[in-house]
Amino acid sequence: MSNHRLVYSSEGGDHRRKETDRRAPAAKGQQLPNDGVVRVFREKGGRGGKTVTVVRGLSDDLTAIAKDLKRHCATGGAVKAGAIEIQGDHRDKIVARLLSAGYRAKPAGG
Repeated sequence: MSNHRLVYSSEGGDHRRKETDRRAPAAKGQQLPNDGVVRVFREKGGRGGKTVTVVRGLSDDLTAIAKDLKRHCATGGAVKAGAIEIQGDHRDKIVARLLSAGYRAKPAGG
C-alpha cells in the first residue's frame, strides 16, 4: 500500500493561514504620514473575526499609554510592532481619552 500522507510535522506552524494574512494593514504597504496625528483604527482581519482597536502614530512610552487605555476601556490589549492593540471596538473612547491627554488624535479607517 502506498499511502504516504503526512500525519505530523513540526515545520511551518498553522497551515490554514497564509503568511500575508498575519501582517497588519500598515505593514502591507499603507504607510502612515508623519504629521503628528495619532490614528485610531478598527480592524478585524486576521484575528478570527474578533474586533480590535489599533492605535498608531504614538512615539511616547507605548506600554504606559496602553496600560492607561486598557484601564479606561476595561479590557485587555497589547503593544505589538509599534502599535497599541485594544480588544474590542473602543475607537470613540480611545480618541476622547487621547484628546484629553493632549494628543492630536482622530478615528481612521472604516
